Amino acid sequence: MTGIDKINNDFVSLFREGRSWMEAGCGPEVNAFREDAFSKFLALGGIPFKTEDYLYMDLLPVFGKDYKVVLKYIPQDVNVKEVFRCAVPELATDLLLTVNGWYFKENEKADVPEGVVICSFQEASLKYPELFAAHYNQYAPAAVKDGLVSLNTAFAQDGVFVYIPEGVNLKRPLQIVNLLRAKADLMAYQRNMIILEKGAEATLLVCDHTLSENYFLMNNVTEIYVGEGAHLDYYQVQNQHLGASQINSLFVSEQRNAVFESNMVTLYGGMIRNNQYVALNEEGGECHLYGIYILDKSQKVDNFSYIDHIAPHCTSNEHFKGVLDDSSLANFSGCIRVEPDAQKTEAYQANNNLLLTDSARVNAKPQLIIDADDVKCSHGATVGQIDEEAMFYLRSRGISLAEARMMMMFGFAHDIVQRVKLEPLRVKIDDLIDKRLRGEFSKCHNCLMQCKK
Repeated sequence: MTGIDKINNDFVSLFREGRSWMEAGCGPEVNAFREDAFSKFLALGGIPFKTEDYLYMDLLPVFGKDYKVVLKYIPQDVNVKEVFRCAVPELATDLLLTVNGWYFKENEKADVPEGVVICSFQEASLKYPELFAAHYNQYAPAAVKDGLVSLNTAFAQDGVFVYIPEGVNLKRPLQIVNLLRAKADLMAYQRNMIILEKGAEATLLVCDHTLSENYFLMNNVTEIYVGEGAHLDYYQVQNQHLGASQINSLFVSEQRNAVFESNMVTLYGGMIRNNQYVALNEEGGECHLYGIYILDKSQKVDNFSYIDHIAPHCTSNEHFKGVLDDSSLANFSGCIRVEPDAQKTEAYQANNNLLLTDSARVNAKPQLIIDADDVKCSHGATVGQIDEEAMFYLRSRGISLAEARMMMMFGFAHDIVQRVKLEPLRVKIDDLIDKRLRGEFSKCHNCLMQCKK
């Protein structure tokens, strides 16, 4: 039996034996999809292996570890004020924790306008069945080729649910801190739903961290609905240790004149796969995807995006940058699809990478699929090293080699970070990137962990 066959067979046994645990506490809208989703996972060959979308990312070493799987809520003794705090000075947020994929039951109630719902994924499936059913698993099936998304639908039990009614502006950013903490190697699943009705506005900051030295594998799926004229700014900061791997899939459905803007900041972690699928369903929609990844040692980061222009008069911008050191590996695959009726589309995509060693590697695959004739679209990718002429200019003005190198790398990365609209967050990310580029494994404020992996 090959390694991939054993892994897939183990999932079959886990799904059959753990079905009752997974269904307990979840509403029928969640449980009704499990069997079909797991069948799709198997029909697609199980764990992706040498498939087109995962061509440069070998998942077998990650999935082949002997993980424990979280199938029920286990209370965690986490005091966010004493043990861990993802703090950004001068940025006031409403803070939520998840631990190992489960909504932390001791979360303080957020001070939000009337009608806003912030609760656990499980609770929402039971208390708001009609609202939940209208959106759950409606956008993720777009990725029918990705068995890992189906695997999440089969196993997921909890996560974060956010509902913002029509015309409501969530003035304080909502911060979700996803913690991984265990006494054994652990595999976890998390499912999130974010719903913005017509004219709603919100800012969401997601921080991914580890609080113990074990190996982790997180399979996380987030479905987002951005209603007519609604606006969502989405930021995600990934800062875990080298033993933590993550499959992070984001699905966004935009309606007329909606705006979705995301910024993915990858600072540290083992193997990370970020999937972003955006559907511009109605006229006037805007989508802006930005990302920066700072890699060294044996880090592996794979950014995959698919922007589907379905309606006319929509705009999308995508720009990802990477700085790679040591033997790190980055993959970028971005596809912009312009459907036949999506006339007057404007879509732009770029991926730029800076290699600091001969052993660092990048695979870039920008793509355009255009089935309309009245559009403005462009795409491109670059891979290079530090500009020697710019380095000579800095050195000739008395700047040391190390500092000149730092200035070049920081300026390269800051082009993406400057798009963060929240100034305190932008300053904090700049500080974290500066420390990462100097070789410091920097966690956020007051983290007591001193991770070695």
